Amino acid sequence: MIDQRQLAQLLRTQQQGRSLSRPFYTDAALFQADLETVWYREWIFAAPAVEMPKPGAYVTMQLGTYPILIVRGGDGQIRAFHNSCRHRGSRICSKPSGQAAKLVCPYHQWTYETDGRLLWARDMGPDFDTAAHGLKPVHCAVAAGMVFVCVADAAPDFAKVQAAADRYAAPHRLDDLKVAHRTTIIENGNWKLVMENNRECYHCAGSHPALCRTFSDDPHLVGSDDSLGSPAGAAHVARCEAAGLPSRFLIDDDEQWRLVRIPFVGDGVSYTMDGKAAAPLIPGMPFANAGSLLFFYYPNTWNHFLSDSVLHFRILPLSATTSEVTSYWLVHKDAIEGRDYDLNRLTEVWIATNDEDRRVVEENQLGINSPAYEPGPYSRAHESGVSQFIDWYLRKMTRSGSGEGAKIAAE
Repeated sequence: MIDQRQLAQLLRTQQQGRSLSRPFYTDAALFQADLETVWYREWIFAAPAVEMPKPGAYVTMQLGTYPILIVRGGDGQIRAFHNSCRHRGSRICSKPSGQAAKLVCPYHQWTYETDGRLLWARDMGPDFDTAAHGLKPVHCAVAAGMVFVCVADAAPDFAKVQAAADRYAAPHRLDDLKVAHRTTIIENGNWKLVMENNRECYHCAGSHPALCRTFSDDPHLVGSDDSLGSPAGAAHVARCEAAGLPSRFLIDDDEQWRLVRIPFVGDGVSYTMDGKAAAPLIPGMPFANAGSLLFFYYPNTWNHFLSDSVLHFRILPLSATTSEVTSYWLVHKDAIEGRDYDLNRLTEVWIATNDEDRRVVEENQLGINSPAYEPGPYSRAHESGVSQFIDWYLRKMTRSGSGEGAKIAAE
């Protein structure tokens, strides 16, 4: 494993416009530095808010060493907590999702309200203070119908992305949707390889036959461009904006997130094999061929907001060479499976694409594992999005000389 001096050297010698050095994708100590510097400091996408439609509905996630519990309270507010009982630390909820009137630790039945307050603990004596033993909170915010969490003591400001994402996604009526399907796969690749692969479509023509029926591989649409370099993209943005759909390219000053609405290929309106709608039009959308509103947020999510459905994707890091990818398909809450939409038709393109991307990432990881690997150049035409992500990551790891950069734990 590398040490602090070696990490500093890697950061200093990283070449602009090239892939990262091998330890960034393989080293266990550097993976821990990723967790401490990026994943434990930034806002992380956890789940769509509609996965918790009623009070008492909850989801769980594992962020590095932090088990997290997210629950909708009796007041309708979604909150996040460390999923660790204040008695002896047992996880309170172990299922990926569920419904509970109260949060009851299975070990000794300490019972918590959905707002985190400890309600009952058996035989703890007259001096025991229940108010001092509520669940420890985790920062929690909702943007574009997506729940984000942050385990840092002080979370970064989230107001700007929250306002922008809410405005762009508002026509899709996120509160009126439901989760139609959810899948989770394990990819034997570093989390950065998963994100890098998503940030370009240089590989799409050779890897994604189903996706490319409707999703354009024009780099002006899917890279770090503002989409106006594409005549089709410029015309689509103008048409959507005129209809009241926020669509113009918008990117954070630090390039951590961006929003833009892009057209599908030809007459396509959804991610289906024939390009036709997979589910009923979301009420409020002005027309079916609104393309896809793309919302990226580093380090762990990319999203597609369509006229008939919404797709969310979430990465979670498991080890230096293993990642978890969860996908969600959302449709209008009144749509009935088998009558209004066919689940296979709704999901088949991205289920195939996810598996194709898994194979791409895993082969990439196996090649990087070789001592013969050396960083190669990015295509300026096709991989500007990858380069932009890597630049963002390196800024986070160095923290611009502020003294808050990545640290390698001493053994």
